Amino acid sequence: MDRAISPPKTSPLKTKIELRSEAIAQREALSAAQRKKAARAIAAHEWPVEVPPGVCVAGFSSIRSEIDVSPLMQALSKRGAALALPVLAGQDQPLIFRRWSESARLVRGPYGIFEPSSEADEVDPDIVLVPLAAFDRAGHRIGYGGGYYDRTLERLRKLKKITAIGIGFSVQEIAQVPSSEHDVQLDLVLTENEIIDFRSL
Repeated sequence: MDRAISPPKTSPLKTKIELRSEAIAQREALSAAQRKKAARAIAAHEWPVEVPPGVCVAGFSSIRSEIDVSPLMQALSKRGAALALPVLAGQDQPLIFRRWSESARLVRGPYGIFEPSSEADEVDPDIVLVPLAAFDRAGHRIGYGGGYYDRTLERLRKLKKITAIGIGFSVQEIAQVPSSEHDVQLDLVLTENEIIDFRSL
């Protein structure tokens, strides 16, 4: 289940596109039962980051075959964390985050992704759970090509110390992500099998 995918030897741009496609195909091949089991396993991990009362954790609304982070967010909420979800502010703009609780109303954003309404307070989270298409053992990720999280994490890190944690299935690991100067490194990645910590690299 955690077989790594070797990057094809093509141009850097095509390499990233092909790696994204291959990793997503691995993710989509998982059964519904495997997905649910993985989501529960991630929520059951010993949490690797201090969560003092009131710390703000931003999750994400899972789409398509992304892992469901709801069990993890529920577990963090029980530990006293305040929760938030991302909102698309505009094309080529960093995401913004609004407070969210399980009882709060969500609306569909521009890409059909559920997000808090404009009535919810805007916040700058301390911990950001980051969706991904693929990741490697150096803390690099492949997203979906829009650069939203790269811009967002860069903005937040200029404001304060944050922790960026990629969340995904083990099958999304690849040998090496072709990175550029615009790519922002993750602090950790959580899969159903392990916690991978890049903070000492």
